[in-house]
Amino acid sequence: MNNHRFSRRTFLRGTGVTMALPWLESHNVWGDEAKSNKPASEAPVRLGVLFSGNGFHSKEWWAKGEGKAMELGRVLAPLHDFRDKMLFVRGLYHEEARKGNIHSSQTGNLLSGAPIASGGEIKSGTSFDQLVAQSYGRSTKVPSLVLGCERSNPSVHKNYSMLYSSHISWSSPTTPTPLEIYPSLAFDRLFKDDVAPGDRSVLDAVLSDAQDLRRSISGGDQRKLDEYLDSVREVEKRIENAGIRGELQGWRPTLDKPNITRPADGIPQDIAEHMRLMCDIMVLGFQTDTTRITTLKLNNDHSALRFPNLPSVQQAGHGIDYMIHHLLSHSDGEDWLAVNQFFMENLAYLAGKLDAIQEGSRTLLDNTMLMHCSSMMAGAKHDNDQLPVIVLGGAGGRLKGGRVLDYKDKPERQLCRLFLSMMDKMEVRPETFGDAKMRLEEV
Repeated sequence: MNNHRFSRRTFLRGTGVTMALPWLESHNVWGDEAKSNKPASEAPVRLGVLFSGNGFHSKEWWAKGEGKAMELGRVLAPLHDFRDKMLFVRGLYHEEARKGNIHSSQTGNLLSGAPIASGGEIKSGTSFDQLVAQSYGRSTKVPSLVLGCERSNPSVHKNYSMLYSSHISWSSPTTPTPLEIYPSLAFDRLFKDDVAPGDRSVLDAVLSDAQDLRRSISGGDQRKLDEYLDSVREVEKRIENAGIRGELQGWRPTLDKPNITRPADGIPQDIAEHMRLMCDIMVLGFQTDTTRITTLKLNNDHSALRFPNLPSVQQAGHGIDYMIHHLLSHSDGEDWLAVNQFFMENLAYLAGKLDAIQEGSRTLLDNTMLMHCSSMMAGAKHDNDQLPVIVLGGAGGRLKGGRVLDYKDKPERQLCRLFLSMMDKMEVRPETFGDAKMRLEEV
């Protein structure tokens, strides 16, 4: 019997550091019985949920057809190479999210479908990623990793707390899951047992254990281990240098230059690098089985991010930093489309990294469910009678991609039905969830 529990051989260890290994054919790294002579078990299913706020271009979020012949709207163009591994889901919604008709009331229950409190009170519902983490996530060092690229907003807007706009993952109805926006601290949480300033490199701490391991694995596994350790070193170096660049995201400071010494660890000042680093950390968490559940909030709903890294079509010679993301969402212009595509490029980057990692007969993407969603279809209308949802990956052979599922004119089109179906793939099977009492049979 395989319960996917910890075993000594799952990890490289050093002083104050624990680093899980990637999938290796030579070892039962997913926790098989130590005395078994059978090959290593199948890799576990992972869950990744990505969110971008304020919806998408109202005319360019669509898909039709199937498999590699699927046609995509321009927002989804960066995902062209993943059409056969993509599930495009149309027409699902949350009834409770339609009651406030404002950003916060439409986002605070995105992953739960629960009623939310107004008047500045904080009350929603446990999100489905955290429900999975409470059971499935216990098999890993980090039950769930909750990442973000924009700070939480604690204010109140139109009678609803803006914390609803800042968090998609909720550990309980009254507790948004703590959000990590610092890549260095997210990295430390995965690999360090005691996070403290000035700690030496994770790799330096485990090199002795890694050298011992190399003597007991096959030549193919030695190459895989070397590639994995190189990727960890690359991320360490990028995190070290991430705050140096000069492109500022979000709000604009009142000073051109800082009047205090720059902190050693901080938020990257290049939004593109920030998002890529968080994607890389998600890949490392999945690849090492340090966590199987990750959410990544690319920005808030009602977001204040700006995008100087993207060339403007509407204002030639400038970046798309003349307007914050929230206000830009009220248009359907070419610059809004470019920002939408930028988010999808990050999803494509993440999917590509996962798909390049082989785990037995499947890739890491094949063993993952990677969902991207937003809390409204189009920011200009605050339209949430159907929500934009796509799922990439194969859930360990349990999810068929290359399909468009349309529920727009069907009854019982609760988004929570999709969550029930996704939880099924991870052997978490509540009878009901949110406002849903049955799964989506097609999923």
